Amino acid sequence: MFDDRSPIYLQIAEQIKNDIVTGALAEDEQVMSTNQYAAFYRINPATAAKGFAQLVDEGVLYKKRGIGMFVSPNARDLLRGGRREAFFSDVVDPMIAEAKAIGVPLPEIVRHIQKEEQ
Repeated sequence: MFDDRSPIYLQIAEQIKNDIVTGALAEDEQVMSTNQYAAFYRINPATAAKGFAQLVDEGVLYKKRGIGMFVSPNARDLLRGGRREAFFSDVVDPMIAEAKAIGVPLPEIVRHIQKEEQ
């Protein structure tokens, strides 16, 4: 599950974000506790807690004292909005720049995309 490319706590946070974006975790749904998460993935509970704390700081999770962690009501929209911005800046903008560099007109790109939707 975890790789060596980034710290485990960041991978935990990213996995939970992916589960929210895909709908595997719904708004106001309880997530595993840090101890359950740590036991399930055989990692240090402090590592899991650090990933969860990051998600709380980002507004993706919220804590109910004595009960556990839950997905924030607006988490999916928040994450999707951030990913949309990243998609355009990381994927679309470089694609348009490359298309301009090699002489592909924007209408041709649009036609190609529309053809793929059918």
